Amino acid sequence: MYERTGIFAGDDPFQITRSWLAEAEKTEPNDPNAIALSTVDADGMPNARMVLLKDIEDAAFVFYTNYGSAKAQEITQGGKAAFVMHWKSLRRQVRVRGTVTREEGPQADEYYASRSLKSRLGAWASDQSQPLESRAKLMAKVAKITATHGVAPSRPPFWGGFRIVPTEIEFWADGDYRLHDRFVWRRTNPSEAWETIRLNP
Repeated sequence: MYERTGIFAGDDPFQITRSWLAEAEKTEPNDPNAIALSTVDADGMPNARMVLLKDIEDAAFVFYTNYGSAKAQEITQGGKAAFVMHWKSLRRQVRVRGTVTREEGPQADEYYASRSLKSRLGAWASDQSQPLESRAKLMAKVAKITATHGVAPSRPPFWGGFRIVPTEIEFWADGDYRLHDRFVWRRTNPSEAWETIRLNP
């Protein structure tokens, strides 16, 4: 058993992540819940982009997007994804890899309804990742959507959540002389207990 004290202490990696995020919310100037999400396309070419993590559940991480987007199509095809959450102000990061399923039920409806009206209308108007002739065309489409759906649009059927159930979570904290502290939690599948390993910097 590896000794984990201080910021690494605890038997629940999701709770550790929540604690680190709560600290980052006090120090990061913008979007402490931003993650660099990685996927792989049909040719095996990797992709990465920034998205916002919206929920840390008891056993998964959840974000939302357009299901027609490149990231959504790659996730749907491969069923797996990875992300890193990095906080410069804390000099820490969390890395996650796992399998992915959709969240298209009441939880997705509730989150969509919590967004600003402009964001909800924008979700309807944007054919995410597809070519766009001009911004003027997009704004015209937003105006048309506004007239059609009004001030209480329902969640688009092509928009919803993805739930990442991790098989690996790594916690990293900056150390003097580049001797960083790293602990990785691993399991073959979500039904198994975690194995915790301390890694070399």
